[in-house]
Amino acid sequence: MKYVILITGTPCVGKTTLAKQLANRLNALYVNLTDYAKQNNLTLGEDTQRNTTIVDEEKMQQFLTQTIIHSQCSVVVDGHFAASVVPNSLVSYVFVLRRNPVELKVFMQKEGFSEAKMYENLSAEILDVCLVEALEIHGDKVCEIDITGKPVAEMVDTVFSVISNKCEYFCGGVVDWLGFLEREGLTSQYLL
Repeated sequence: MKYVILITGTPCVGKTTLAKQLANRLNALYVNLTDYAKQNNLTLGEDTQRNTTIVDEEKMQQFLTQTIIHSQCSVVVDGHFAASVVPNSLVSYVFVLRRNPVELKVFMQKEGFSEAKMYENLSAEILDVCLVEALEIHGDKVCEIDITGKPVAEMVDTVFSVISNKCEYFCGGVVDWLGFLEREGLTSQYLL
């Protein structure tokens, strides 16, 4: 069976690592959206303030649709905006990876994120931005997974279990980072 699987979430949650391993396990085509945009001239420029590439999402959707339709194998799409550029009619599953903001902040600091970019992305994680977008577009195809402190191989097994119908999955409500931060008295350190 041919699957189209989206792996999304905020930066530094582990999308690329998990998506590559999953694609390898499924013998699927792997698409990293940032690389795909650059390779296919689907960019509108650079956002120097955020140090990121601006993608033409409309063109991206057109190109990606053709890539998916013409692929003979399953496709794993990796990117924080994956939910918005792959038509729902083509999607089998959307996995929204979630990471505790305390751990996520450490990962972002190691990656050298500017303070502004780090807090923007921490806010997105805490406020469920990627999850909400995925649910609005793809509804019950969405599976939220808390990957905090878990090895990648375990998470690949979890995703594989979901797509092979060996376990139930939850569309949302798996994590509540805002509630966690409030209980721990950390809200002001993560939401500026």
